[in-house]
Amino acid sequence: AGRPGRPGTPRGRRSLGGMNGAGADRWRDLDRPPLDAAALRAALATGEHPAWRELAVVSATASTNADLADRASRGEPEGLVLVSDHQTGGRGRLGRSWHAPPRSSLAVSVLLRPRTDPATWPWLPLLAGLAVTDALQRICGLPARLKWPNDVLVPEGGVPGGTERKVCGVLAEVVPEAGDAAAVVVGTGINVSQDEAELPVPGATSLRLAGAATTDRSVVLRAYLRALSLRYQEWSRAAGDSRAAGSAAAYREACATIGTRVEVHLPGGNLSGVAEGVDDQGRLLVLDGQHRVHALAAGDVVHVRPPES
Repeated sequence: AGRPGRPGTPRGRRSLGGMNGAGADRWRDLDRPPLDAAALRAALATGEHPAWRELAVVSATASTNADLADRASRGEPEGLVLVSDHQTGGRGRLGRSWHAPPRSSLAVSVLLRPRTDPATWPWLPLLAGLAVTDALQRICGLPARLKWPNDVLVPEGGVPGGTERKVCGVLAEVVPEAGDAAAVVVGTGINVSQDEAELPVPGATSLRLAGAATTDRSVVLRAYLRALSLRYQEWSRAAGDSRAAGSAAAYREACATIGTRVEVHLPGGNLSGVAEGVDDQGRLLVLDGQHRVHALAAGDVVHVRPPES
């Protein structure tokens, strides 16, 4: 250790030489250090009022959602959080895949066993999106907004009114055979330090590119998981009633889709119109050209986007 960084390291990053083995690889890029599992557990899973029951950090895995689903099927209790420094087979909705360089993003999943009517569960990914906006607004100073149903947007350069680009996606999956009670795994992927060339899909951005006040993954992760715990507890105490929990009003306030002309890609064809709102069941309300309102559940939508300019 101690040699200067090698010439040609991307973005002038310092590279640690003179070490061998897996430990050296974890610290090779000093601008992208590994997460400190012990510090995260101390902050989130200990104390008088822990946010989560248990937190685990792994250096790499194919999918944090798949790993937690497997744990749930073997009876794992609610409250386990799994974070990976590198997710090699990240999945989005409709089987889409995405990839990011090691330690450039956050890949985190939480295991929930809600005691509410399953009809209320579509709110769980919406709560996760709200928690991400809570964290990015408070910690990163970014005017984050929500694109229904599962994306978080920030404007280019962090300037309100700029072109909004996706910085985070959420994927919730039900694990029906999960012991005494069905489980839901909610996975979140946040782009943190990627350059343009490293982004997983066109139209995306990262916290660094958006000008976030911090790109410390541990700081962002702690803020997100605390916000999600708070949102989930409030929603659970209200028995899944999003209106009583305040979730519905908060989501509508943060949702960039409302008031926008949208095209919704559905299995039976496309639907064009104006997004009029999000109802208390978390469904998107779209007014079509014949003045008919369509209430769309998350499972009905392939893609929602503004029309091409």
